[in-house]
Amino acid sequence: MASLAVAKGDELFLYSFPEPHPLNRLRLERFYSLLSMDEKLLKRVEFVKPVLAGPAEVELFHTEGYVRFVQEKSRQGYGYLDYGDTPAFPGCYEAAAYVVGTTIELLKTILNSRHVRAFNPMGGLHHARRDRAGGFCIFNDAAVAIEYLLRTERIGNVAYVDIDAHHGDGVCYDFYSNERVIFADIHQDGRTLYPGTGFRNETGEGRARGTKLNIPLMPFSGDEEFMKAFDEVLSFLERFSFDFVLFQTGADGLRDDPLTSLQYSPEAHMYAAKALKQLAEEKCGGRVLAMGGGGYNPDNVARAWKAVVEALAENGAHG
Repeated sequence: MASLAVAKGDELFLYSFPEPHPLNRLRLERFYSLLSMDEKLLKRVEFVKPVLAGPAEVELFHTEGYVRFVQEKSRQGYGYLDYGDTPAFPGCYEAAAYVVGTTIELLKTILNSRHVRAFNPMGGLHHARRDRAGGFCIFNDAAVAIEYLLRTERIGNVAYVDIDAHHGDGVCYDFYSNERVIFADIHQDGRTLYPGTGFRNETGEGRARGTKLNIPLMPFSGDEEFMKAFDEVLSFLERFSFDFVLFQTGADGLRDDPLTSLQYSPEAHMYAAKALKQLAEEKCGGRVLAMGGGGYNPDNVARAWKAVVEALAENGAHG
């Protein structure tokens, strides 16, 4: 049995905004092309076809009114889903629903023990809120995954780790008072980058106080600063028990991304994925679902996500 399931199919290319928008299908194409060149790695991977989510699955997180709004804008095929970052296009509802459905399908493959770990490269759309789009994200598949695990599968606690250069506000704040969601996020400082959030003093509220960790890095931080921050994430996670790990692997922190100022190399993603895989083996039977997230230099995206696949596909105690 391959230890890692990777989502692949033409349906995932549908989530592509019209040129010259920076989030387009070229990112995925470059990733799959690079992955296809490594025959040894491919033997440890099993490709899983995308699945379309129904409205009930999307509404595990999103409001019914917002889902109807996206459906209508999808039929119209023009305008914006937010204040100007996230344009509507014909079929955008189905494109976003495929991302959600595929993330849920990968959760099921892990929970049913068909695979130990999985990766949805088009997933990790972490800016969408319950009732609105934001930051190129129509539906928040990561947040739907959390609701699915907690409510449908009745998982105890979920650990969510996010290394995208942009703060995962749609996950952080919509679960800010939920003590069952252990949240850790390394990102470029919010004073210098969208969405302007994710500060050190934001640690959760009520019974969830202390279950959220935000680590903002200054512009031009590189691998050394990232690895130090990720070691802090690991120490933080060690304090909690959890039954599943969700890992948002945005590649926009790599040097020469057009939208950010961080300076990572793909080694940052390799380091994080290896360490998180090991921690998951100790804490929750190795169960990790990784999601792609951002990244707007296609070559960077391909190299970072291939590093994630290499790390998660390594045979280990549970792999």
